[in-house]
Amino acid sequence: MTDSHGLLAGVELGGTKCVCVLGTGPEDIRAEERLPTTDPESTLSRIEGVLAQWRDQHGDFAALGIASFGPLDLAARSPTHGFIKATTKPGWSNTDVAGRLARRFAVPVGVNTDVNGAALAEGTWGAARGLRDFAYITVGTGVGVGLIVNGGPVFGCNHTEMGHIRISRLPGDDWPGACTFHGACVEGLASGPAIEARVGTTADRIPPDHFVWGTVAHALGQLLHSIVLATAPQRIIMGGGVMTAQMHLFARVRQELQQSLNRYIEVEAVTRGVERYVVPPGLGALAGPLGALTLAAQARNG
Repeated sequence: MTDSHGLLAGVELGGTKCVCVLGTGPEDIRAEERLPTTDPESTLSRIEGVLAQWRDQHGDFAALGIASFGPLDLAARSPTHGFIKATTKPGWSNTDVAGRLARRFAVPVGVNTDVNGAALAEGTWGAARGLRDFAYITVGTGVGVGLIVNGGPVFGCNHTEMGHIRISRLPGDDWPGACTFHGACVEGLASGPAIEARVGTTADRIPPDHFVWGTVAHALGQLLHSIVLATAPQRIIMGGGVMTAQMHLFARVRQELQQSLNRYIEVEAVTRGVERYVVPPGLGALAGPLGALTLAAQARNG
């Protein structure tokens, strides 16, 4: 085996796919593997196989980071710390992710939500470098928000789940929504599965002038309104498959945010610099996997 020094392993566990990565940062990725997220046993077994193979090929990694869809139990003293709790992903509720991988590889393990991990990576290497207060939003299989306040993810009784807030609906829109818990919450209106359930095809195949984008942009604008008023971030970063496939949404969402705030917040970044305030990820599709490496580095450093 080779000398691994500070080599880190990361797993971004998403609702549709998971990305395993080995390296130390965006300029040093030694290996990457993408796997479908199916049932817990099959998915976690395949992840274990990839990590074990990398350990044989590249040497021991110093720590493992897990950036997972949630909700997660992140209370440090909880007996179910690192479990996925009640989730919209069928079959995954009460799955022990962090504990299982920690027992398998016997290295320090850092675990957090996929959006918190991506946010931390953007703060380290991407569009939020130098900022202490910002938000990372993913719009894909679900809608999640990583809120960074004073340099760290918001955590009280547990992590935030702002993708499931209830919002003021677009006038005339009475579609019940697709969230199995909350119906027409933001995720139930704007996630990829919600869009497909409503229109009958995937988000990447829907033309920009389709009516659904008005409802999606409105829901996301309402989400941003809540974030701006709750934590006043210095920047909001938006990623995920839906945003990537439909880049026109950025202009729509910015406009929805400004209209919803109605000049209540007289901050130049929001009123006159919104194109630099609501932005795509600086790390692109690597934000999530690099988030897992960021969590691994935190675990290694104690």
